[in-house]
Amino acid sequence: MTIGFSQATQQSPFYVQLSRGAEDAAEAAGAELFVSDAGGDVTKQNNDIQDLITRGVDVLLVNPVDPQGVRPGLAAAEAAGVEVVTVDRPVPEGATSYVGRDNEEMGRIVGERVAEAMGDDGGKVVEIMGDAGGAVARDRSAGFHEAIDAVGGIEIVEGPYCNYIRSEAVTAMQDLIQTNPDVEVVYAHNDDMALGALQVLRENGRDDVMVAGVDGLMEAVDAIAEGGPYLATALNDPVAMAERAVETAVAIAEGEDVEESIDAGTALVDPDNAADLTADTTFAAAE
Repeated sequence: MTIGFSQATQQSPFYVQLSRGAEDAAEAAGAELFVSDAGGDVTKQNNDIQDLITRGVDVLLVNPVDPQGVRPGLAAAEAAGVEVVTVDRPVPEGATSYVGRDNEEMGRIVGERVAEAMGDDGGKVVEIMGDAGGAVARDRSAGFHEAIDAVGGIEIVEGPYCNYIRSEAVTAMQDLIQTNPDVEVVYAHNDDMALGALQVLRENGRDDVMVAGVDGLMEAVDAIAEGGPYLATALNDPVAMAERAVETAVAIAEGEDVEESIDAGTALVDPDNAADLTADTTFAAAE
């Protein structure tokens, strides 16, 4: 059995671990896995998908750069009779199944914890965004805003899109801390960017500013367990997600029926449970 995996990017730890998890799961299943990296370019991703189809893969995993822009690749797969499982990001049509997590829920549970920590006095939150037009960024923002808006008294300042990359968040935070000296919390759409913001805050002696992210990156979980200004994150174990995706692909290749949408689940990580989740892994394991 051969499985093709068209990855959107490898520019953050999450996607690196997603690929590694898929490789390990495919090996355990006795399947051969071919992985391509679109580098954030949807045109390259459509070409990558065509190349994987040409290789004769039995089923395709696709982590779409752009759920709309990847349509030509999905159409090519359909024409070739190759079924598709989308991973992490769903597409409007063209896939047999989707394996991922509820990004709106992740933003919501982190937002609820931030609102609780800020208390009745409210204050200002700076939000560091993921990718422009991306469904993940949209949903993580929407869930967070819903939780914050429900309590009132908290102002959210939307910062720039930093594409889930720590170095870009560092550069953005250097400006944001100057234009928003009264910031009380920084919320980033992933932990890598949140850790970049935390670096800048520490360099400026701003240990009074709380930080929150998403994904359960172990570096963030450790920071939460240490009792520092890192307040919360949400579990988004890429290895477990990749395992579910490969299991789904294998089931499809073997002619089994699969669910159209498979939720890999999430949970809040905060000072109450962070110490229990620390481990020698890149991300905290899904509960």
